[in-house]
Amino acid sequence: MGSPSGSQSTLTALNFAKAVIQKKHTLQRVFFYGDAVNVANSLSIAPRDEIDLTAQWQMLASEHQVDLVVCIAAAVRRGILDAGEAKRHEKAADNLAEGFTLSGLGQLVEATMISDRVITFSS
Repeated sequence: MGSPSGSQSTLTALNFAKAVIQKKHTLQRVFFYGDAVNVANSLSIAPRDEIDLTAQWQMLASEHQVDLVVCIAAAVRRGILDAGEAKRHEKAADNLAEGFTLSGLGQLVEATMISDRVITFSS
């Protein structure tokens, strides 16, 4: 839930996700909500001396088939759009990073129902 540039929560969540996978647990979905949706902005650029959180999440998802779901309401409010939302809102371009999907809270509810545990990282 915390901003990738303003708190440690997105990095902590990434490290936790890596540890879960390393311990051979199943991590099906990560749901980005609130300011954490900014990690899915393909136009963000990490300073050279910082971790590129977008790229790290993309790599984790690609290597381990983890769904990276971004809350559509929080994303659109912050100007993060996929191609469909850009067209719907008559914007010139989209900027949702590859590997991330815009969706509603239903994805979070579904993940909660099928999971043993739900962990929240907030600022």
